[in-house]
Amino acid sequence: MPKDIEPKLKLISDYLSSKELFVIPEYQRKYSWTVLQCDKLWQDIESFINASEQEPYFFGTVIADCADSGTIRLIDGQQRTTTFILLLKALLLRMNEKLQKMDNSEDTRNLRNGIEGRRNKILDILYKTNDDTRLDIMEDWSMVKGISILNSTSINELEEYKQDLQVIIEAPDFATAEASCYKIPRRQKDNKYTNFFRNFKFFYLKFGVYDSTQINIFARTFLSNCQVIEIRSWNTEQAITMFNSLNSTGMPLSDADIISAQLYSNSRDIKEAFVAKWEEITKLTDSLSSRKIADLTSIFQQYMYIRRAERKEYIHDGVQPDVTTPGLRRYFTIDNKELLKNPMELCEKILKISRIWEYIADYPIIKLLLKFNENAKLYLISFLNRYETNELSEQKVIGIAECLLKLFTVLEIVDAGYSSARFKTFLFGVNVKLVDKDIQIEDICSVFNQHIVKSWKPEDLRIPLLEYDKNILVFLNEYLFAKKHNLSFNFSDSVNIEHIMPASGHNLDSIRQDAGIESREEFATIVNKLGNKILLEEDINKSIGNEWFRTKKQNSVKAKKGYKDSSYGIACALAKYPFDSWTKNDIIKMSEKIVERIINYIFSK
Repeated sequence: MPKDIEPKLKLISDYLSSKELFVIPEYQRKYSWTVLQCDKLWQDIESFINASEQEPYFFGTVIADCADSGTIRLIDGQQRTTTFILLLKALLLRMNEKLQKMDNSEDTRNLRNGIEGRRNKILDILYKTNDDTRLDIMEDWSMVKGISILNSTSINELEEYKQDLQVIIEAPDFATAEASCYKIPRRQKDNKYTNFFRNFKFFYLKFGVYDSTQINIFARTFLSNCQVIEIRSWNTEQAITMFNSLNSTGMPLSDADIISAQLYSNSRDIKEAFVAKWEEITKLTDSLSSRKIADLTSIFQQYMYIRRAERKEYIHDGVQPDVTTPGLRRYFTIDNKELLKNPMELCEKILKISRIWEYIADYPIIKLLLKFNENAKLYLISFLNRYETNELSEQKVIGIAECLLKLFTVLEIVDAGYSSARFKTFLFGVNVKLVDKDIQIEDICSVFNQHIVKSWKPEDLRIPLLEYDKNILVFLNEYLFAKKHNLSFNFSDSVNIEHIMPASGHNLDSIRQDAGIESREEFATIVNKLGNKILLEEDINKSIGNEWFRTKKQNSVKAKKGYKDSSYGIACALAKYPFDSWTKNDIIKMSEKIVERIINYIFSK
């Protein structure tokens, strides 16, 4: 009878040569390693090679559940195992390229034999070959189709992404892998690829600068001098317990990883329905995360804030709210573990929040608010969670968004942090109202306005605004200008902050003197004031960014883009400015005008 636990120190090549199929369990995380982790791995191996150490290099511990015959279910170590496989595939392709170019002369015989021997070892690992089948595969690469070394069943990895590892393993060359791997919609350049392909490409390019000798040395080192400790368990429950408490190396388990694992564990009787629902959540939150709106962990956090406000968990005896927030993992897995006993109910709540974000994410007012502070999301969603997505509209969203926008604008201006009483304590208190469907938005807006008037005076904000040199309020100013003049307002991810008086460029000294600015020190202060910044489309900004003001505002030359071609209201207004120079006085006057505009907005009812 096998032992419950069996630890063994193994060479990575022996660990990967297992006859069993590596499996990523359903409850495990997705493949999360990026080029950053791969680069660290690469540097560690190169440093080990350069140091000419005699002792093997240790890559940490792998924990495996072997309860199911014929499989090794990876509990801890899936990130490294997957990355090792991608590295070996990249190395295999480069070895084949080197061997094709090497002659059969006596001078290269030993090197060629070394590369061939290690190439054969990698073939054995990736494709379960032996002395009798290697040559067949090399002559007919289609024979590798369907041979799998690792299979992911993770509910946290999209099905489209999972296929990439097998696509890479089966590809006869890099170009085929690149053409066949999944392309993520709405992403550009390398960001359109999954972590599987990007990391594989990273290793392939790294090996590309190696000569044949370096390739041989790397392969020898990785296959014969690098080790892991493999801990095998034949008790699944014991393995899951280890998963929840151990992470020997690499990226720490996120709160969402732990919560999803326990949800999966509690869904035994409805596993098929749960997996389908979780895949829907994963696909939606992955899309939101790629747009920097919300990831799965933040969605869980938002639900925690909603639930705590609904239950008034932090309001005691009518005094100020207790703003101490429990850790997400503790809240779900210890303090309120009953939430995890009904997986489908919790999934529906998480899915609803995710759908709301998907529905409202492109509203201009939401894009503007989310420029300010991540914490604004917590209170915005508390209010919007009152509605089903089909009940939402920009008109319903704008009221609460404006309240939060005013308060977080003050936070951007004043010398105080979010955790101070005027912000976090107030917001915790008002969140109880935000989740209450019986409290109207007009009453909530009144609470916000009263708090702002009671906590600050316009003169408290005027000097910080005049000295403000960051960029977020440039977006707010554009919004307020559009609102005043009944113009449409929106902005793209690629929008630029345009300095009306250029902040750099070959004409800088002449522009500075023409603007009446005496020193470079004074220029550095003046050029970054609010009155010298506007929003501008990226292509227009690239065309005119360092030009004189008269060139930027010109209307006569149709071939060259300028402010006249912009969709932003302030740029269009500047195109009609009656003077051809933009001076220090213009910047000061414009700054004062913007300051008054923002202050009036903050204190408006």
